[in-house]
Amino acid sequence: MNDRQVQTSPHFAEELRLAALKAARQAAVLLRESFRANVQAEHKSNAHDLVTDIDRRSQQLITASLLSAQPDSWVLGEEQVSGDQGLPASGKVQWIVDPIDGTSNFVHGVAFFCISIAAAVDGQLLAAVVLDPISGEEFTANSTAAFLNERRLEPSARPEQSRANLMTDYPGAESMLKDGELSMKIFGQWIQDFATVRRKVCAALELAHVAAGWCDASIGFDTKVWDVAAGAHLIRMAKGTFRGLSYGQPGLADHQCPGFIAQGPGANYPSLAAAAEQIHQLRASI
Repeated sequence: MNDRQVQTSPHFAEELRLAALKAARQAAVLLRESFRANVQAEHKSNAHDLVTDIDRRSQQLITASLLSAQPDSWVLGEEQVSGDQGLPASGKVQWIVDPIDGTSNFVHGVAFFCISIAAAVDGQLLAAVVLDPISGEEFTANSTAAFLNERRLEPSARPEQSRANLMTDYPGAESMLKDGELSMKIFGQWIQDFATVRRKVCAALELAHVAAGWCDASIGFDTKVWDVAAGAHLIRMAKGTFRGLSYGQPGLADHQCPGFIAQGPGANYPSLAAAAEQIHQLRASI
């Protein structure tokens, strides 16, 4: 077996899953202890984009654990400190980390945030962990299956669109500036088309809920790779679908795209594809 075969084998993917789970569990202790403890937040790009010292400390814990478990790897993290991520190496393991996805929820005392870790080799996702530190739910996947607290995830076929539950972060403040009236028109159409529409503002955990069958679909725009990589792999390993929306950016894997449509097993919701096309046409014309 050559190096490439070893690095993409089911046994190696399982090693990566366990390494990611160990790292996430270490950071989860910090997040639980810090939740609703008067955490001070800073603004990043705008008042809606927050970061805390807990994000950075969580990133450091996760990075140290992952590089210890897989020395021949490197970390792409939302809050990564320069020079502390290992060295990118072709054909080696790339860890994709969000130390707190849903920081705004975390800061405001809303118990819907998570730790998200994915592992990839040559752009191919092999393992994933999304850990909810408050509920204790651990969503994980290797290259053959997805699990919730070590029990295999096998959700049933999702219902028709009119009975389905949609989770989305769209529209946010930035997308409303980009898309104007169209953003609210699309959101209003979703409210009519789906049984329920919820804005939870934590893409990784939303995707994990789709993988578990608790939510039927999710859609996102202007996302980053660390927002969706782990959730994308979870959904696919749970027999759902994850389609990246590249919007004219060639050569991107689905989890690297700036948008996505995620649906549970058997689901195909026309309202989501229609919305994606409307946004694409609007932004392409600007």
